[in-house]
Amino acid sequence: MSGGLVHAGAVISCPHGGVAAALSGAAGHAVLMGGLPVRTAGEVPTIVGCRHTADGVPVPCTTVRWTADSGGVLVDGVPVVTDGTAGMCFTAGLVPQGPPVVAVMRGGVMCG
Repeated sequence: MSGGLVHAGAVISCPHGGVAAALSGAAGHAVLMGGLPVRTAGEVPTIVGCRHTADGVPVPCTTVRWTADSGGVLVDGVPVVTDGTAGMCFTAGLVPQGPPVVAVMRGGVMCG
């Protein structure tokens, strides 16, 4: 695992300017960073506001899917997402659109 942990307050966007919707609350999350839950590879963030088109037809990114690092840190048995974790943005039809852009804000980690 390399890179900074990604938490619910990090800005994740698609290559076309759409933004991943924020995670709701910290309930059920065992690890918090700056009071916000750490994102895991099991989450599939929803992208809103993507303006990507192909031949004039809207083909927006709708989700981000992560490829978990093998041998990395786990939260509740699921690998965490770092700013170095591979990911891909997809259309509603699961057509790959490019990697997400992750802006991480550094902070302390709290386990509980």
